[in-house]
Amino acid sequence: MKHLFFILGLVASGATAQAQTPATPPAKQPIELKAGHMQAQAKPAANRPDVPPQFPGGAQAMNDFFQQNVKYPEAARVKQVNGNVVTAFTIQPDGKLANLSVVTPLTPECDAEALRVLKLMPAWKPATRKGEPVAVQARLPVPFGNSTNLKVEKAKTKTKFE
Repeated sequence: MKHLFFILGLVASGATAQAQTPATPPAKQPIELKAGHMQAQAKPAANRPDVPPQFPGGAQAMNDFFQQNVKYPEAARVKQVNGNVVTAFTIQPDGKLANLSVVTPLTPECDAEALRVLKLMPAWKPATRKGEPVAVQARLPVPFGNSTNLKVEKAKTKTKFE
């Protein structure tokens, strides 16, 4: 009987001790980054390429492609519409374009023409990550109206839109 009271006393004191402890976990110490002790990200972004995608032939070839394939819609010509339709698409690992859409519209006719021309584009040289081709999202303005909107800087081989 004496042992029973002793055990009941231990159980009761343990229950009150547990009730007094706070329910919140202890605060974690902040992680301190030190040179030489940093680690690579556990899951790097799968679509962040080491090498960006490239239109076959570069910026000048893309300019030529637009000049040869973009047909200025008659309705836009009558209204004297000038500008760019900004498009978005995915360049697949095989270089083909997918998920074509208009991000910044100009007119319904120009928007439709921009999407039509993107469907005609040849396969791009795909972006690569660690030497492997990866799919990436891209945005591209398609020029309408004044052909001087698209200029190719030959020394830098970059496309400049004004």
